[in-house]
Amino acid sequence: MTIRSTGGRVAAYAWLAFAALNLADLLFGITGDASYSLMTFGISMVLLLGCGVAYAVGLRPAIIGDDDAVTIRNPLRDVRAPWPAVRRVEGTNAVTVRFTGPDGTETQTRAWVHQTSPRAQAKAEARARKEASKDDEFDLRGRTPAAYAAQRLNEIRDRRRPRTRSGAPDRAAAAREAADESARGTVTWSVPALASLVVPLASLVVIAIVAAVS
Repeated sequence: MTIRSTGGRVAAYAWLAFAALNLADLLFGITGDASYSLMTFGISMVLLLGCGVAYAVGLRPAIIGDDDAVTIRNPLRDVRAPWPAVRRVEGTNAVTVRFTGPDGTETQTRAWVHQTSPRAQAKAEARARKEASKDDEFDLRGRTPAAYAAQRLNEIRDRRRPRTRSGAPDRAAAAREAADESARGTVTWSVPALASLVVPLASLVVIAIVAAVS
């Protein structure tokens, strides 16, 4: 299961296309004479910085659930929690995962994807209650995109829980898995995302210094 923001990806690809056309114009002089001045280099770095933001904010964020773990990929950090380490998955204003962290303590992370404001959450619940009142067979309260994503993740987690021969949850086996030091989540920085922002930003600082002293 992979969940991404469609709107964010569309906006990111639109900016990347815009930046690519402008960089080509600056480099090859499509609409005029090509210029290789300090200002041109600065404009290029601004465009590349925008590409870095588009990548980090629009293309990277995702919620990934597989047979082994849940991965929350946010703009600058990646969180991966094996299912035995996951204590709870909630979906309110955002998808929130509580899990056993690298140091053995409970850690919480919020997904960038499917974040909503409290006002939008309240409207969604009111609309769902109105629809549910028309048909008592369906209870859709709280079924925002974040709530639905949390439900799907919890279904995967439930399937991965150890069970006895009768099919009931094996609490003892689950406790052993949770106590296993290898069943802990990891939190890591994304080097490509950081580089896509730091490199053009540092270049802009250098350009500003050079322009100030020249």
